[in-house]
Amino acid sequence: MASDEQTAEEPGMAEPAFMHALSERYTLAVNGFVRAIELAAATVFAVLFAIGVADLTLQILEATRSGQITDPLVVIGFIDTGLLLLIIVEVYQTVLAYVEESDTRRIVRLVIYTGVIAMVRKAIIFRTGEYDTLQDAMFAASSYAVIIFALVALLFAERVYGTDTTSGS
Repeated sequence: MASDEQTAEEPGMAEPAFMHALSERYTLAVNGFVRAIELAAATVFAVLFAIGVADLTLQILEATRSGQITDPLVVIGFIDTGLLLLIIVEVYQTVLAYVEESDTRRIVRLVIYTGVIAMVRKAIIFRTGEYDTLQDAMFAASSYAVIIFALVALLFAERVYGTDTTSGS
């Protein structure tokens, strides 16, 4: 009886090893696919950034030629576009951090920077005339302020409390 039980266990022993090897190969293949997609996303953001810089340069040249370069709304439009380009760069950096498998703290910092830039952009281009009522504009402005302060607080907390840890995560 004991020999029957041992032979019954032996095929079961080989199966987990085969499944483990198959699982490892599948995981490597999927990780390679995800890495390729991450690199493709990084390439898309790099191309978007290059197109944006070229477009911003053309807009500035056109505004200079037409004399609109002194119009504050035109300049705010340039700042808006420039901040959008910075957001694209931060997203690109975040994607690269994922590809390079950087530590989580660096990725979180990049996401916070992106959020701060995005909210500063919203504050710069904020116009009360775009809202139906003054109350709606005040609610939006208050929301932007709360989000900006929260992001700055997160960045501050990460800098103060994040540098002293020596864990290997």
